[in-house]
Amino acid sequence: MATLRDVIEVLEQIAPPAGAAEWDNTGLLLGDPAAGVQRIMTCLTVTKATVQEAIREQADLLVSHHPVLFRPVQRLTADSGDGSTLLPLLRAGIAVYSPHTAYDDAPGGINEQLCARLGIEQVQPLRRQGAEVLYKLVVFLPEGDLPRVSDAVFAAGAGIIGQYRECSFRLAGTGTFFGTDSTNPTVGQKGRREEVPEWRWEVVVPAERLEAVVAAMRAAHSYEEPAYDIYPLHVPPRRGAGRIGTLAQPCSLQAFAERVRQQLSGPVQIVGPPDRQVQRLAVACGAGGELLGEAVRQRADAFLTGEVRFHDAVRAEAAGIALVLPGHYASERLGVEHLAERLQAAFPHLHVWASREEADPFRLLR
Repeated sequence: MATLRDVIEVLEQIAPPAGAAEWDNTGLLLGDPAAGVQRIMTCLTVTKATVQEAIREQADLLVSHHPVLFRPVQRLTADSGDGSTLLPLLRAGIAVYSPHTAYDDAPGGINEQLCARLGIEQVQPLRRQGAEVLYKLVVFLPEGDLPRVSDAVFAAGAGIIGQYRECSFRLAGTGTFFGTDSTNPTVGQKGRREEVPEWRWEVVVPAERLEAVVAAMRAAHSYEEPAYDIYPLHVPPRRGAGRIGTLAQPCSLQAFAERVRQQLSGPVQIVGPPDRQVQRLAVACGAGGELLGEAVRQRADAFLTGEVRFHDAVRAEAAGIALVLPGHYASERLGVEHLAERLQAAFPHLHVWASREEADPFRLLR
C-alpha cells in the first residue's frame, strides 16, 4: 500500500516546496506521513462542502490548494472557523496537504496550465527568482563501469532535469594513457601508451550535491585515477512568480476575454477598451494584484489574474494595461483537476478525484 510519505514525494516533485512564497503555509498540514493512502481528493479550499465530501467518500488524503491553519491558532474548537473544518477531518483520519504558491509557479503548474489553455506561447516567469546553480559532470569510463557509476551518481543527487530523474548522456570513443612505473592500471599495461574503448558519460549536478556526487563517482569507478571534467552551466531562471508570454496573433481585448470565458467556463470582467489589441500577456492565477507592477514593467498589453482590488483596477487604467479577471475560483480550478490527473497517473492503483461538490462561492444574477 502507498503511504502518505510516498504521495508527498510525488507532490513535491510536481510542486517543489522551494518555489513557495515566503509568507505561505504549504506542505503536510495535518496527518501522519507513515499512514496508508488509498483514496485522494483534490480541491481548491477546505470548506464544509469539501470536508463532507471527503468524509463521505472515505478519502485518506485531502490535497487542498489553499492552506488551512494559514495563521497561528491557539485553540481548535467546534465553534471556531478552523476547528469546525479540521475536527471532522481529524476524527475521520483524513490528512491535509497544501501545495499553494509552490504549485502556482512550478514548471507545469497552474500559471503555465493557464498559458497553455489560452494559447499563450514563449512563456517565461513574470517576476524572476535567482537562477539555479548547476554543473555538468563528464566522466570517462569503461563500459563495464556504466551501470555501477550511473547508480551511484544518481543516488547521490545528480541527473534531475525538471520532472525527470536519472537523466544522462553517453557517447562511445577511445581513451589514451601512459602509466608510469608507480601506477597500477585497471586495463592495459603501464610503461607504454594504451588506447582503450571508453564511454563519455555526462550528467547535470546541483551545486549543493557536487561534492557528494564526485565522491560517489570516484568510489564506484574502477580506474585508479578516473578522468572527469566539471563545467559550470549558465541556466536562465525558470523559477519565479507568474508568467508572461505572447499570443501567436494579436486580438482584441474582448476576443481574448471571450476565449478565457470559454476555456474557464465562467463570466469574465475586463478593465480597458474592449477593442484594444493585445498580444503580450501576463498571467497570475488567484489574487495576483501584487504582480500588476511587474506586468507593467514587462510591457504586457494585458494582465490576466483571478481578482484584483478596486484600486488595482484604477492603477491598471492609469498605467495603460488591460485586465482580464475570470475570478479566483475559475483561474485555479483547472489546476485542481490537473493535479488529480497527475496523482492518478503516478499511483494507478489508488482512487484519485477532484472534488465534485466544490463550487465558486460567487453567484452571478442575470
